[in-house]
Amino acid sequence: MSQIYRASEARGDADFGWLKSKHTFSFGSYFDPNHIGFGALRVINEDRVAPTAGFPTHPHENMEIISYVVSGGLEHKDSLGTGSVIRPGELQRMSAGTGVRHSEYNASSTDPVHFLQIWIVPEEDGLAPSYEQKAFPTEERKDALRLIGSRDGRNGSVTINQDVDLYGSLLTADRSLAFDVRSSRKVWVQIVRGKLNVNGQQLTAGDGLGVLEQGALSLSAQEDSEFLLFDLAA
Repeated sequence: MSQIYRASEARGDADFGWLKSKHTFSFGSYFDPNHIGFGALRVINEDRVAPTAGFPTHPHENMEIISYVVSGGLEHKDSLGTGSVIRPGELQRMSAGTGVRHSEYNASSTDPVHFLQIWIVPEEDGLAPSYEQKAFPTEERKDALRLIGSRDGRNGSVTINQDVDLYGSLLTADRSLAFDVRSSRKVWVQIVRGKLNVNGQQLTAGDGLGVLEQGALSLSAQEDSEFLLFDLAA
């Protein structure tokens, strides 16, 4: 069994001028009891932030916060003393744990930044706050499922405090990949750009597909595509 969250139908919408955001799951003023989350995956917000604008310093706790930049640069500063700019091909993980404050701003004075902010509920509350950022070159993600986040940090992925494997892919037009959904697991596929066919389901940028049953997934690109795949505990 699978369920599609169409970008044109199921996402929440927020427009603050400097920020245009699409919410795959309930967030802020957008609430849909049928779209609360998917297992431990709680938030996927697709944000576009105007030049020099951003989110002033604000608090988080007991959440794994992942930033994935599609284009532009996102400047991050936090109460751990961390400061960095996240670029396309990089993944940042901030474990809020017992509490952390951070800000996120567009690093450019001329160009917008387009990124996904992802929240994953951690396995336990009260963890020590921590931060990690790694780059995953294009050649490692091209026509492959590159592990970019995992509970154990294997294969050079960032460590996420939850039973989840996060894969990133840049799939060339007319190429295909396969993924096996194991017993007691479920999978979420989020399309970043392009057009993807997943087991006969046509998906375009912003669409999400939740897969709830064991079996093989076939992922085929109708055009050059970018997507994330979350392998989660059922």
